[in-house]
Amino acid sequence: MTILTFKPNIITKNLIFVLKDRTRNIITQRYGLGDFPKRKTLEAIGQQYGITRERVRQIENFALNSMKKSPVFESSQPVFAELKDIIAQKGKILSEKEILDHLAEEPKLKNHIFFLLMLGDDFIKLKEDDEFEHRWTVDKESAEKVHEVLRRLHQEIKEKDLLPEKEIISSLKKYAENVMLEKIRDEIVRSWLAISKIISSNPMGEWGLASSPHIKPRGVRDLAFLVLRKEGSPMHFTEVAKKISQYFPRPAHAATVHNELIKDDRFILVGRGLYALDEWGYKAGTVTDIIKGIIKKSGPLSKEEIVKAVLKERYVKENTILVNLQNRLYFKRNKEDKYVIA
Repeated sequence: MTILTFKPNIITKNLIFVLKDRTRNIITQRYGLGDFPKRKTLEAIGQQYGITRERVRQIENFALNSMKKSPVFESSQPVFAELKDIIAQKGKILSEKEILDHLAEEPKLKNHIFFLLMLGDDFIKLKEDDEFEHRWTVDKESAEKVHEVLRRLHQEIKEKDLLPEKEIISSLKKYAENVMLEKIRDEIVRSWLAISKIISSNPMGEWGLASSPHIKPRGVRDLAFLVLRKEGSPMHFTEVAKKISQYFPRPAHAATVHNELIKDDRFILVGRGLYALDEWGYKAGTVTDIIKGIIKKSGPLSKEEIVKAVLKERYVKENTILVNLQNRLYFKRNKEDKYVIA
């Protein structure tokens, strides 16, 4: 967080003091200044004064122009220069949330910063759209270049992708340096990522498409998937439940997790209560099914070879595998004393 050399509430108080009482009151409410902690809509203010929302907009615009023509505005230029320099140092374009959070902790103080951004000549507000969040820039040409490199990144990421932050920053940094022909710090690239509505991160710090259940989990199954992927090895459903509660701000009951894992093809039961992800190469089925698949793929195998292969697929006792091999409905030995499918 940057410590400002000025007090935003004092600056705004001096700026709006040049307005007439009614206009000053409208601006105060519109921007959540003074005794009004929240910004009011044009419609709410219009209803209060018995005027249309368009009339309130006209008064707001008149007030902003009046302040810009005042001596107080002229004497406040060092304040606007300081804000401009902060945004420029952080990449020339920032999401509205980030710039306000970076400069103020209290919600009321954020309103004063927002008002100064709205009033300053150097600040351009870019409204939220399908691709990007509300954002502010001090250089429209640079902002368009940032939009361009973010769009390239959007096109590169697929629905199932789940990337570590280091990798996604590296990709965006490469695109940006190719377009802007200059070295760019990681912290600036990280700020640019916050502008995007297409890509986002999950609570584990992994990145992907914001529409993906890997990024915005929709239920217990998605949470369990992220936990297993994070841990990287088969887990008992009770441990999955504990990890969900640990990684995410919500409780998870073991019985519920077990029921959901059973219903989802992404999870493979590989032992008593142990689940793995199908993307790890595990196949669904009983021990008998697994033995059949191994023999179909590799041909006749010895008892030892089958046991070794099954234990890569299932967390079961060796004796369980041997019992299944003895079932003559499914398996038999050939002349070389190797097992084949009956």
